[in-house]
Amino acid sequence: MNSTLFTNFQGTELPSSALTLIDKAVSSFQSIPGSAIIVRYIRSSYQDDPIRSVIELFLLIFAIRYLLAPSYSTNKAKNVHLTEEEIDELVEDWTPEPLAAAETDFEKTENEKRPVIVGPSAPKSKLSNGRTVTNLANYNHYGFANNPELAQKAINVVRTYGVGPCSPPGFYGTQDVHMKSEADIAAHLGTQACIIYAQSFSTISSVIPAFSKRGDIIVADKAVNFAIRKGIQISRSTIRWYEHNDMDDLERVLQRVVKEGSRKPLTRRFIITEGLFENVGDVSDLPKLIELKLKYKFRLILDETWSYGILGRAGRGITEHQNVDPESVDMIIGGLAGALASGGGFCAGTAEICEHQRLSANAYTFSAALPALLATTASETVALLQEQPEIIQSLRESIKLMWAQLDPRSEWMKCTSNISNPTMLLVLKEEHILARRLTATEQESLLQDIVDEALVNGVLITRLKAMPAALGKSPKELAKDWSALPALKVCVCNGLSKKDLEKAGITIRHAITTVMKGKKWQR
Repeated sequence: MNSTLFTNFQGTELPSSALTLIDKAVSSFQSIPGSAIIVRYIRSSYQDDPIRSVIELFLLIFAIRYLLAPSYSTNKAKNVHLTEEEIDELVEDWTPEPLAAAETDFEKTENEKRPVIVGPSAPKSKLSNGRTVTNLANYNHYGFANNPELAQKAINVVRTYGVGPCSPPGFYGTQDVHMKSEADIAAHLGTQACIIYAQSFSTISSVIPAFSKRGDIIVADKAVNFAIRKGIQISRSTIRWYEHNDMDDLERVLQRVVKEGSRKPLTRRFIITEGLFENVGDVSDLPKLIELKLKYKFRLILDETWSYGILGRAGRGITEHQNVDPESVDMIIGGLAGALASGGGFCAGTAEICEHQRLSANAYTFSAALPALLATTASETVALLQEQPEIIQSLRESIKLMWAQLDPRSEWMKCTSNISNPTMLLVLKEEHILARRLTATEQESLLQDIVDEALVNGVLITRLKAMPAALGKSPKELAKDWSALPALKVCVCNGLSKKDLEKAGITIRHAITTVMKGKKWQR
């Protein structure tokens, strides 16, 4: 390439100055390393594929123009300027949506009558109106909440550690008492490791989404509690339900899931259930669950919030109660806020299971750690269950006494709870519901009348409260959902004599009869 190529342009000879300038430009370009390659590429491209050359030239021009174009704002929307009067008028017209549904008449009446306990929640509790009643409406089954030795140890811990770490466990929140509690619970259960959470409700609702994600499959019992349902909802996993405690139906669901997944990419699959069901009171068939989860290659998440500390010879839960190796359960979740008179919850399993949660479980990562006094209390109460098995046996005897007064002797109600469950759930017998054509709302109102009648006669009991309705579901979908039967809740505890228990049982039974035979509920 030289200036002779440019001596004529449409028959016109270029000036010498222009030729000199072109020669300099050509020489400068040829001095650039790789310029010969570019020239050959342009020549061959133009000869072999001129259309591509045109496209490349267009893209080059577009790129140069884009780089040289001045910057400009993409936000061309103009704000509407309002006067102070217009702003005030809009504010007055705006009505915020309520954060919760308005109270029903039944809820208002219930709240107005709600008894208030003054002082500690003990077997004999004093109410704000000055009356002392037999308290069968609390989870202080072993009386640990009123144990003076535990109280003194908690006071000593507060003086040493303060009231709380005020930091998540992974950020200066973990203290030696937390590590001791985890080791104590793991040793008690017989698992490799354990991780403790600061809130009982948030434990299971954080464990589930820590392992199960969108696209994974969860098969759950229809009667699982609200915390489990929230965890399933947060996980956004595919959910399949099976009938409550129906192992045949569970196997049918597992078979269908396996068949549907045979042509799809491999996903994680979980069975989720409770050891002791909060809303029914009965227990799972754990040996059969283990058999099915191994057969169909599922992982088992077992919520023992209500069974840990209650079932088993030493309070180890349903694994001890049904003689199952705890290591055959992938994840055991439990609560420390009930019978153990502490707070928070735990997840026990392999070391890998527990360590994974320290970075991926929301309630562990983003919540302040469990206060040291509660961690210490959990360790102490777990030790008491092992050192003093007679307190568990005493509770079992108390449960039998209350059962003898209520379940076989009441013609109106039956107990759905397991015989080892200190929280007795009493539901109306079906024949009375049908004969009086009682709706679920009417049953709730009737049961509240029984609660009020028992309180008048010196015994404090309560009702099983219904789970909140699922969000985003139509009335038809909600009608198909499983719902717990309206039930009375009678919580048996140590600290009451045989005479006190028998008297309380008779009072409850008479309250049931009085309400059922009253004019209000005659149909």
